[in-house]
Amino acid sequence: MTATTPVLSLPDAQRLCAADMAAVNTLIRQQLASDVVLINQIGEHIIGAGGKRLRPMLVLLAAKALGYQGHEHVNLAAIIEFIHTATLLHDDVVDESDLRRGRKTANALWGNAASVLVGDFLYSRSFQMMVSLQRMAVMQVLADTTNAIAEGEVLQLLHVNNPDVDEAAYQRVIERKTAILFAAATRLGALLAGADNATQEAMGHYGMHLGLAFQIADDVLDYTADAQALGKNLGDDLAEGKATLPVIHAIAHADAGSRARLRAIIEQGDVDALPELLLAIEQSGSIAYSLGRASDYARAAEQALSGLPETEALAALRGLARYAVKREH
Repeated sequence: MTATTPVLSLPDAQRLCAADMAAVNTLIRQQLASDVVLINQIGEHIIGAGGKRLRPMLVLLAAKALGYQGHEHVNLAAIIEFIHTATLLHDDVVDESDLRRGRKTANALWGNAASVLVGDFLYSRSFQMMVSLQRMAVMQVLADTTNAIAEGEVLQLLHVNNPDVDEAAYQRVIERKTAILFAAATRLGALLAGADNATQEAMGHYGMHLGLAFQIADDVLDYTADAQALGKNLGDDLAEGKATLPVIHAIAHADAGSRARLRAIIEQGDVDALPELLLAIEQSGSIAYSLGRASDYARAAEQALSGLPETEALAALRGLARYAVKREH
């Protein structure tokens, strides 16, 4: 990247696709409608919680960057958000979470069964919306993506309370669980725009690397952020027995005695030992290392855009790569 490469901030990116995003939000609420009251309540609770809507924004920006002029990007953006929301409902049940985006989770309010079933409703609704587009290539990408997300969830479950998880295993989880939906969003934007295979690949690579950067930065925030700004409890990853990159690095670089203690903390999911773990993470330079890896992926995301036509939307995509690493929540 050169110093003159144009980059837009997150607020500028949001303004750039504000009209399309308003249409996405309208469509989401239309498609949430059901004569089953509980579906409306839970769907509105989690969709209404807001969030950055980063994944649907990626569909809109990728399509816009490549000159798309139609309306199907709004439908695809809503589909991506429904898939993401379904995974959140399921994740919170698996992780036994009680707080997300500063609000009680659906499972904390309505119970696990209702959350899982409404998550299933959102998944199935997204597939109904896919079919309505009548594009086999779109359905292929999204079917493969949702299958990979499910694999990532199971893979993460297998790693719970496992202190032997290394960086490669961690990356396999976050690639399937998080990054692949980012990649689908940007690839589909290119597909809608009628881009050639090489451009679709480039956009997919951008999304994949962006997703990896975003998830690593998110895992760092679990040990460094202000809990109120983050919207969830600090140390949740530890309580859930997840060995994320800061912990993996700290264990790998600790002396023998400290390593044994850190392994025991992960095996037990001992959230009371969070101060001890934070000290080990600090002493091993694990936050700086993890942010460095996130920055590597963010740079790779920007590089994937090289050679594409210079537009405001492309500048916004570059800006999102930088935002992914520097955000505070």
